[in-house]
Amino acid sequence: MDVKSFIKAARLRTLPLSISGIIVGSFLGIKVLNDSLLGDNKMSIITSPIFWLAILTTIGFQVLSNFANDYGDGIKGSDKNRTGEARMVSSGAITPKQMKNAMIVTTIITLIIALLLIYFSFGKENFAYSILFFGLGIASIAAAIKYTVGNSAYGYSGFGDVFVFLFFGLLSVVGSYFLFTKNINLLVFLPAISIGLLSTAVLNLNNLRDRDQDKINSKNTLVVKLGNNNAKIYHYFLILGALVIALSYTYLNFESYYQLLYLIAFIPLVKNIITVSKNTIPAELDGELKKVALSTFLFALIFGITNFIF
Repeated sequence: MDVKSFIKAARLRTLPLSISGIIVGSFLGIKVLNDSLLGDNKMSIITSPIFWLAILTTIGFQVLSNFANDYGDGIKGSDKNRTGEARMVSSGAITPKQMKNAMIVTTIITLIIALLLIYFSFGKENFAYSILFFGLGIASIAAAIKYTVGNSAYGYSGFGDVFVFLFFGLLSVVGSYFLFTKNINLLVFLPAISIGLLSTAVLNLNNLRDRDQDKINSKNTLVVKLGNNNAKIYHYFLILGALVIALSYTYLNFESYYQLLYLIAFIPLVKNIITVSKNTIPAELDGELKKVALSTFLFALIFGITNFIF
């Protein structure tokens, strides 16, 4: 068993994007928690076990999703002659059975970490919340696997965007915020929507790059359904929509102009819009995936830190 092949299948470059929502939700949640505490009792995000367990849980879900995506597309032949990073099952570096076993091990480890997260956050006093978050964990695992695995894989029916928006955006931000505060502030949905839209933009870029190959393999992503030009317009909406929603949150919670520092992260995103609008060769969009993913991560860091401080 080649460890390097499994590391490639885990697609480490996707991990910063996957934890962006956790960063935003945790900073906002800890700020609210600290505002209710006195003196030296204030919590630091660096020393918070809830924060790190949430990060590890999310990474586990992302790696599982990447393994399942590699497995599902591999056995269906969707990754043959693909553009971009090679997939391990389709290339023969990992057998389908080995990948299945890796998915099982990843699921078990992630569930254990998720249970620890639930315990540290809710303890024995909030059993109902514990059951709720355990259910969300199971749903996340099922969603990660069903993206490309099985006859009813929703990634093949154009619903991948909905999954990414809900799990990378709303659940990630609002869920991590709730782990700290034990309540929901409706305004937190605004940055959650921004992270969800930017995360969906990464998927849309991926599908724009792979549109021709996906169409051949009957992988009916939203890009295949919309067509190239409409998918580009959709991409502009995702990025500009994320900007407008983030600015709306800042306006409603304005304390300092330093809160607008996250606009730095939108400079490469605006450049990405220009690149996408001019693109005629889908394969050339491969490098844009990293740009949008890392810009989303940068946005999450700056947005989280500045709203925590001010």
